[in-house]
Amino acid sequence: MRVGVLTGGGDCPGLNAVIRAAVRKGVQEYGYGFTGFRDGWRGPLEGDTVTLDIQAVRGILPRGGTILGSSRTNPLKVEDGIRKIKENLVKHEVDALIAIGGEDTLGVAARLSDEYGVRCVGVPKTIDNDLSATDYTFGFDTAVNIATEAIDRLHTTAESHMRVLVVEVMGRHAGWIALHSGLAGGANVILIPEQRFDVDQICDWVTSRFKIRYAPIVVVAEGAMPKDGDAVLKDGTLDSFGHVRLSGIGEWLAKEIEKRTGKEARTTVLGHVQRGGTPSAFDRWLATRFGLHAIDAVRDEDFGVMVALRGTDIVRVPLAEATATLKTVDPSLYAEAGVFFG
Repeated sequence: MRVGVLTGGGDCPGLNAVIRAAVRKGVQEYGYGFTGFRDGWRGPLEGDTVTLDIQAVRGILPRGGTILGSSRTNPLKVEDGIRKIKENLVKHEVDALIAIGGEDTLGVAARLSDEYGVRCVGVPKTIDNDLSATDYTFGFDTAVNIATEAIDRLHTTAESHMRVLVVEVMGRHAGWIALHSGLAGGANVILIPEQRFDVDQICDWVTSRFKIRYAPIVVVAEGAMPKDGDAVLKDGTLDSFGHVRLSGIGEWLAKEIEKRTGKEARTTVLGHVQRGGTPSAFDRWLATRFGLHAIDAVRDEDFGVMVALRGTDIVRVPLAEATATLKTVDPSLYAEAGVFFG
């Protein structure tokens, strides 16, 4: 048995831990060979490969990013893309494929498995934690820790200058990073994509903080939108999966706050800082377990599934179910954080 491995979509801490665990167990216990495909779905499209063995995965557990590289390539949008993938899998004698990624990467894996007979197992990866079939995805905990540390640091400089600091974090459709880091970091306002916000209300909360000599911190997810507006876009271009490039809601909001309250407001955009660096202990633990269970699914010839965390158990769910809907913040959880607003 030869198993292919790819990492698609945005990178995040923990990807290398999955690769390491799958290869270590697959080689040592099952005698499998492994082929890594470079740069997400571009690898199997173009036949760009690298051999994965015990030596290749040594020392990569604490490393961020992915040794295989990643991309947002969508083979379903490439002419004869499916045929090219199937031909390259045969050419490189790959019998099964482990696809590590988020909604888009696993959506492609689901189509390949259900419609074209490619033997796929999925591993959930997204720092947004927005895959509904799993309690947590790896990368999320690290991103929250990075954002929380940034908020902690910004409190002191905000208080020194008595200014508003707006912190923009990742979160296109789901506000999990904003909610968790904002609550953990003691933010005075948290804005998420699931709840449109009222700028006047935010300004009232900001003003009330200054009345007690307290400099407010506003945490906003990149996909958050005002009640009377739309998402702020970097430009109008789309990636191969049809996603626009979000950027700028933090800067827009800071200007509105300054204009309406007369208080100085500055913006910090954490951006890709949340993706980089060493994975947290939790993300290493979760990613390692996902890798171990993914190779077990291959051994069992249980294809068309994704490994998922339910409580403390790793289970298997159909890939189609895993990518059907996004997991968004429940209004009741957001209401809990509202106690600390203003």
